[in-house]
Amino acid sequence: MAQPLHPADPLQDNSPTAGRTPSVLLLAGAGAGGLVVLGALTLWFHYGSQVFFEMIRTGFAACF
Repeated sequence: MAQPLHPADPLQDNSPTAGRTPSVLLLAGAGAGGLVVLGALTLWFHYGSQVFFEMIRTGFAACF
């Protein structure tokens, strides 16, 4: 006879790393976002606002 695709009681993951993946991904995403903001601020202070916005505009124009 055919078995259901999803069993009535799913298996539980009792390993020590269960549930850590979302928090690790969240921390990695926050770290990457922080690096992007830090890089943008570095460019802003190094080149000034006019050159910074011109570089952003040129980058968008090259992509689209």
